[in-house]
Amino acid sequence: MAAPAPAPSSARRALVVYGSETGTAQDVAEELGRIAARLRFDTEVAELDAIGLNQLLQHSVVLISISTTGQGELPANSQKFWRALRSARLRPGCLHQLRFASFGLGDTSYPKFNWAHRKLYNRLTQLGARPICDRGESDEQHPEGVDGSFLPWSTTLRHRLLEQYPLPEGTEPIPDDVLLEPKWLLDFVDDNRQHREAESDKVVQNDAEEVPPDNLLDIPGGLTASIASNDRVTPTSHWQDVRQLNLDVSDYHPYIPGDVLTIYPKNFPTDVNELLSVMKWTSVADIPLRFTPSSPATLPTSRLPIPHFTSTTTLTLRTLLTNHLDIMSIPRRSFFAQLAHFTSDEFQKQRLLEFTDPEYIDELYDYTSRPRRSILEVLQEFETVKIPWQRLCSIIPTVRGRQFSIASALDPAAEAKKQTRIELLIAIVKYKTVIKRIRQGVCTRYVASLRPGQRITVTLQKGGLGVTKKETERPVVMVGPGTGIAPMRALTYQRKFWREESQHKDIGARDMLFFGCRNAESDYYFKDEWAQLQKEGIPLDVFVAFSRDQREKVYVQDLVRQQSARVYEALAKRDGIVYICGSSGRMPQAIREALIEAFQSHGNLDRTAAEAYLAAMEKSGRYKQETW
Repeated sequence: MAAPAPAPSSARRALVVYGSETGTAQDVAEELGRIAARLRFDTEVAELDAIGLNQLLQHSVVLISISTTGQGELPANSQKFWRALRSARLRPGCLHQLRFASFGLGDTSYPKFNWAHRKLYNRLTQLGARPICDRGESDEQHPEGVDGSFLPWSTTLRHRLLEQYPLPEGTEPIPDDVLLEPKWLLDFVDDNRQHREAESDKVVQNDAEEVPPDNLLDIPGGLTASIASNDRVTPTSHWQDVRQLNLDVSDYHPYIPGDVLTIYPKNFPTDVNELLSVMKWTSVADIPLRFTPSSPATLPTSRLPIPHFTSTTTLTLRTLLTNHLDIMSIPRRSFFAQLAHFTSDEFQKQRLLEFTDPEYIDELYDYTSRPRRSILEVLQEFETVKIPWQRLCSIIPTVRGRQFSIASALDPAAEAKKQTRIELLIAIVKYKTVIKRIRQGVCTRYVASLRPGQRITVTLQKGGLGVTKKETERPVVMVGPGTGIAPMRALTYQRKFWREESQHKDIGARDMLFFGCRNAESDYYFKDEWAQLQKEGIPLDVFVAFSRDQREKVYVQDLVRQQSARVYEALAKRDGIVYICGSSGRMPQAIREALIEAFQSHGNLDRTAAEAYLAAMEKSGRYKQETW
């Protein structure tokens, strides 16, 4: 394609946009922003829903990072943008001025791998937008994670940006060993620093609380939920602590099976105090701060590092580290590149830079992802690194909410009661790594600390299962091993309520639930409930695979094969629907294989025809998967 005319340096504007559900696509977008900034583009990074279509045409190039969620859908923070882009009023060619590059994040355990990225890419090109390089795609199942495909693609992108947007003569890209200046820095609210520091020293001498503070967070769309109960449902002798967390939210907030509740974790005081000590920030930990522009070029409308904050927001380092920054997350490559600027120790500097070298991607994985080493631990080990607190928010990522599939059905009386009960099933992440250190999930550790009566801030989001009341006329085949049983429980009760509401009780076929766990006595979640539902006459059969209760391991796919005649009857003869929830990886693919074999065996189909039948089910919305 023809390259656009070289733009003067002052007109080099790059817009980096992302659609992200868990934060990984946002991480990629921020890395794309750094690449563009080093090529001397005036760069802005924003979520897709924060921009309008007209803004796409106000930049030299647009770089996109997008993940796929649900049944091939775009993340929640890009749905508004997607609706605008799909408008029938847009004429072909209306985006012919737009140059873009896009990177998709997907998971091959899903049938619609990278579907959101491909839909977005195709719609942009349909409207005339022109890519500056081939689209990039990553796979969650790749042994090296996102970086396995992002690194080579980003290298190509950098070359294409320089080719199509050459720098003015005599101007070079900003070298990797030069620290990029953030748009916003932290600064004291006032200049009375000595007095403030003296007061701060008194504050931090108090013993730290063992759990995070109870204060509510200010989150757009946030709901205040009261903890009704937080009970362990596995025996204390079992290796994993699994909780049933019940929450009450004032007023009526409808939801359906497959919807998710997002919990926003906080860091523990012991970890916050340790980081303050390691960085030698204790004396300024409680002094009021605010964000200030790093240069006159930073526009007042530029987005701040902490979402929903403004330049007038007053905060402290302790508040930032407790509520907003993810000090316990696994660091990315860019983190080490920035740390290298803040040590005078040559050996540690070289070691940090090695982790940024694509040739040492295996070494980075062995140091970070494999042992699940946290940002705090890295800073403890590289003790000569001292980050200026003013730059803190440009180096440590923000804490992101964690989504949990709702395990309950909406109480039919919730609207009259003006109160909504939401139940979750959460496995508390705690284990020893290859370096014999205890690891705990950032959010589940917080969840485990929640007490009845405590109030927290949550958000309620639509899920990707797309359950409807009309489906009660069809049988369903549900597969939900482990905590994947949560949305299946919600679906079972919701179908019960809908049947009672419509007085439609007999559909001529029974629902089937395939559940998998280790032991009948340890992690057979909701065992008594299934028995009670069957006793009440609910048309439900439960098949349980206990993988450790006998010499030969049995998994959910084995039971699907054993019940293949009934599965075929429900799906092929009665137009039934399949729901698969739980851990991504091998399980979803194993279930697909078992279904294909059932279609072959009982439908007299060859392999190609059986695969085509399953693909047709996916296309018509009769095969739905939500895995994590």
